[in-house]
Amino acid sequence: MYFTSLPDHTRPGFDETLHFSRFKQHNIVFNARSRFSHCDDHVGCLSFKTVLSGEEWYGVNNHRLAVRPGQFLILNDDQHYSCHIDEEVHTQVFSVFFKKDFASSVFRDALQREETLLDDPLESGKALEFFQTLNNITPALQTQLGNLITAMDSEGYKAAVVDEHLVFLLHSLISAHKSEANRVHDVNALKAGTRAEIYKRLCIARDILHSSYMDNPDLELLSSLACLSVPQLVRQFKAVFHITPHQYLIRIRLKRAAELLKQTGKPVHEIAWRCGFENASAFCRAFKAEFGTQPLGFRKQC
Repeated sequence: MYFTSLPDHTRPGFDETLHFSRFKQHNIVFNARSRFSHCDDHVGCLSFKTVLSGEEWYGVNNHRLAVRPGQFLILNDDQHYSCHIDEEVHTQVFSVFFKKDFASSVFRDALQREETLLDDPLESGKALEFFQTLNNITPALQTQLGNLITAMDSEGYKAAVVDEHLVFLLHSLISAHKSEANRVHDVNALKAGTRAEIYKRLCIARDILHSSYMDNPDLELLSSLACLSVPQLVRQFKAVFHITPHQYLIRIRLKRAAELLKQTGKPVHEIAWRCGFENASAFCRAFKAEFGTQPLGFRKQC
């Protein structure tokens, strides 16, 4: 099923039970523009979330995170979450909800040996538990999403065609999950369960930095929300992501500033303010250290 508008959960007579019952019966794709959308509590199936423009906020496990262009979030089966859009400009949402049996069969195909698949090709696979954290969209994944959108825009929704694209999309998500899982081994802990738990908490801190980079989140706040001590947070964050939380924050701000310099004509002092820098001078020094040129020189090169 394919939707080009988001449901209005506040509309009188909206049948929420009927709406969400479809998510267990079909693969569902949303490609919709909206300036306002709000859902306080949804128990979903495995889903892929991104935006092509604007931003959408999610509440997951008592934490809030923002999905922005170039990022995606995966939510697992039966995960409670909230989501909302409240922007001055339209947000272009792109979400895929995977029918459980469909996703399980793709996981089995991707993770089992060929001889096992031949022995019983119809056996259902097990659900894969994804890290529910922000990920960067790779060029290969961007191409897949573009092909899927083009197919639906040009041919309309044809289940067989869309499902073919979704098979490869799930394979890309599995690859992203494996990359995340490999990072768990960099956590400094003896037990595998401890490493996995610490990694999940580090991801909370990383997502806060991405979502609230303009608000200057400090170490005390990060450590409190991630349930790690400040020394443990700094030490483990550096071990896993090869950079300290503060350095990571500055990198996020500078990346966003570079995007604004490319895409807008906003003055440098406004970009500095929007990206969380105290003043334009501090921004220019950090920008030159990262990119080797001043902001205005960078804009001229673009």
